[in-house]
Parts: sequence; C-alpha cells; structure tokens
Amino acid sequence: MLTKIITASLWGIDADLVTVETDAHPGLPALNIVGLADITIKEARDRIRPAVMNSGFSFPGNRITVNLSPAAKRKEGSHFDLPVALGILMLQKNGPAGRSGPETFEDTGRPWGVMGELSLDGQVLPVRGALPMAIGMRKSGIKRIMVPEGNAGEVSIVEDIDVYPVKDLRQAFGIYTGRAAAERYIGEAAAKTGREKTDADYIDVIGQENVKRAVTVAAAGAHGMLMIGSPGVGKTMIAGRMPGIMPDLDYEGALTLTQIYSIAGKLSEKRQIIRERPFVAPHTTVTKAGLLGGGVRPRPGAVSLAHEGILFLDEFGEFDAKLLDMLRQPMEDGKIVIAREGRNAVFPCSFMLVAASNPCKCGYLGDPRHECTCSQGQIDSYRNRFSGPLLDRIDIHVRVEAAPEGKLEDRAGGLSTAEMKEMVTAARKIQRERQGPHLNGELTPDELKKYCPMGREESRFLSEAYKSLGLSMRVFHKIIKVSRTIADLAGEQDIKTEHMAEALQYRGLESIFRR
Repeated sequence: MLTKIITASLWGIDADLVTVETDAHPGLPALNIVGLADITIKEARDRIRPAVMNSGFSFPGNRITVNLSPAAKRKEGSHFDLPVALGILMLQKNGPAGRSGPETFEDTGRPWGVMGELSLDGQVLPVRGALPMAIGMRKSGIKRIMVPEGNAGEVSIVEDIDVYPVKDLRQAFGIYTGRAAAERYIGEAAAKTGREKTDADYIDVIGQENVKRAVTVAAAGAHGMLMIGSPGVGKTMIAGRMPGIMPDLDYEGALTLTQIYSIAGKLSEKRQIIRERPFVAPHTTVTKAGLLGGGVRPRPGAVSLAHEGILFLDEFGEFDAKLLDMLRQPMEDGKIVIAREGRNAVFPCSFMLVAASNPCKCGYLGDPRHECTCSQGQIDSYRNRFSGPLLDRIDIHVRVEAAPEGKLEDRAGGLSTAEMKEMVTAARKIQRERQGPHLNGELTPDELKKYCPMGREESRFLSEAYKSLGLSMRVFHKIIKVSRTIADLAGEQDIKTEHMAEALQYRGLESIFRR
C-alpha cells in the first residue's frame, strides 16, 4: 500500500513542492528515508516512532520506505516530520474508512499541504520557513495547508489559501482523514501593515536640524547616507529613527520581508508578521555569511534582513574593507545571489545603507570642544579604511556636530518624526507617479536623462562643479539624483541651481577629514 502527502522544501526564498511517498512491504521492521534527505530528516526516524506511539497509535511492524520526490533535489528541515508520520499512519487499518487504494493528493478536489516538526509526545512544533513554503505550495495549486499553531499567524498573510493549525499528531490525523472538524485559522487582518508604535521621535534630536534635513532627503529618495562626527553627538540616535519617517510597508513588502525573517528563523508567536520597516545593525566583527548570507543551505544575511528598511553600519571604518566592498553589487542590484550545488538562491536586499563613523582614531578631528591627538599619518591611515568605490555609492555625506550649548533643552521649531514622514511620503508619491517603481536613488543613467532634465544654467553649474571638484561620473550622477529628490521635496517640477547647490554640500567628505 502506498500513501502520498504533499509538503515543500526551501531553497533560498523559494520553495519546491515535495511529495512524501510512504510504502510498507514485508521484511524486518525498519524505517528508511530516501531522496537526498539531510541529517535532520534522517533523524526523524527516531522522533516519529515515539511520537506515533505516545499519541495513542500503533507503529507498523513492516519494513517502511519513505521517498521524498523528486529524489534528485536535496531536502532539509524538521518540517518533514508531520507529513512522514501521517503517511505512516495512513498505511494502517485505522486509516480513512472505505479506502483500499493509495491516499494521494490527487484523490480530492482540494488537496492538502502539510508541514510540522514533532516532539516525542506527539506535539506539533513550529518550523522555520513556513511562509515561503506556503507560498510555494500555493503557486503549485495547493490551497489548503496544515501548519503548526505557532506558524499559523505568519502563513495567514498569504492570500487565497486556507490555513488549518494543529497542535498535535492526533488532531492532525483526524483533520487529514476527515474524522475531526477542521477549523480554519482567521488571523488578525492578514493584509494589515503599518508600524508598531514607538516613543522614539526626531523631536528629541536637538540642535541637528541640518542633519535631519539630510536624513529627510535620504529617506525621500532612498539615498545612502554617511554620518561622520565625534563620539556622543547623536549619530546612532539619528540613524535609529530613520525607519519611522519612511512610508508604511504595503502588502507585498510585508509579505516578502516576512518570508525572509521566516527563513532566518527570526519570527516568534508574538511577532509572526513583519509590518514595520527593519533597522538592522550588524557588529563590526560580522562575517561574510552574516552580512551577505550564505551557508551550505543558503540563509539570508543582514543585507536581506534589512530589505525595505535600513542597514546601519556603526563604526564604519572598523568593518573589514574587503567585506564592505562586497556590498557594492547588492546595493546596485537590490538582490544577493548565492550559488550552491549548481543552483542559485536569490534573496532580495533593497535596503538603504546608513553608516556612521568617527572622523579619526581618537574621534575628535574637527571638534571645537576637544583637541585631536592624532598625527596626520594616523588621520590618513584611518581615512584609507574607507573604500573609495563604496563611498562613491553612498549619495549623502554629512558632518554631525554637537548640539549648541544654548539649545540643549530647546525643541521649538525642530522637525518631528510625523512632519518628516509627511514630507518623505509626499516626495515618494511624486516619484512613483513620475517614474513608476524606481525611486530617485535607484534611477539608471538612461532614466536620469528622461526624468531629470536640466536647463542651460543648471547644466553649466554642474559641469563647473564636475571640473573643479574632480568628481567621478558616478558621483556626477549621484548629485543629479539627490538634486531631483530635493526638487521633489520642494514640490518643483524642474531641478534648479539651488537644488544642485544643496546636493553638492552632501559630498563634502574632503573637508570632513581636514584639520
């Protein structure tokens, strides 16, 4: 007798449909799992037997073979426990009444997809990657999915599928065979997005209105940003509030981001859907796999966890230079491709890079309140840690000064998070209406010609700046993009000279390192 149950296997952010075929035949009692299964699946043999028996079922005394089809693709994950256990139970006489042939997913008009890890007492435990597996099943026509209770919330965000949570093997068997009532999960507004409330507000950032202006420009056009300043001037505080001024995530953005966090195992029962834009700040000791993603079975790194949000690199100069150079391609492509076993795993990573650094080793170069103790050689050595090609790809460079002494308690006239968010949202709306999905920071050279036309005076102004400042062509294009964003914030249809002048102020890295 043969049973077939449908599940899925992850590869990157995608999922392949897998058929768990279970067959019992004469021979010494044994449970063999074939089909390029990893060690986690192989160990399922020792979890499934006690889970079945502790749930009140008998375990077959036959020789049982489980094949994970297609057999040529590698599979991993503890979520195979539940479909394998159900397949074994379906082989026995206590399977569905009236069935003498195989129980296959083609037998009904609405096939099941199944996933779940089993504990030894038969409880169904949450699994990593439930959401992308559910999406993969939906793409293959599976509209009815059985999941652990702990994964029901995240899977419920997927439209056009019915989610049935189960808490133990006995309940799962009853629902699968039709002997127990199947209660569909109704989540709280699955499509609902938005941001969780926070007390962090830019109104608390005192005396930094010029930096807050630069932050507004950066967020409005999705421009990367580098802040340089002495210790304690508020660089981290400013960066940490940036997600709050970005527009709320839409459904597709929340869906993709939740997939990434599901694969990374960073969801919990309290946080099953990612509704807010992420702020990811890896440590300076982060590895290549930790930053970009990797592993034998590809996992997302910090750049993907920051998708649709902020990747913050504090102490920018302390990161490994070779590692930072590897960010250049993902920043331009908006995705990271990891090649393993002859296949490519693609993770989205459309993030805003925000970096912060001291201006020198002691941290007080250019600070009027403290004397810099670094020699010129030490300053030059510290500056050389900054990758030139990567700096070219960061649109906005800004010096962060200490708040003036007379304004330490003065919040009057300062921009709040709500005001900055309103400005950013309005500017992004203008960009979407003008140029579709690409924000200003993402425009290609061809799109620049189309969406960023300049008058004769503006062209002459920028040409003179190009010559006198020795700009690269990439920086030349960056200035046009930032100028376009500044014009959008001002509600201007055309880029003007004053917009370019402000954009040029955000490229003054040379003056930042000068004594």
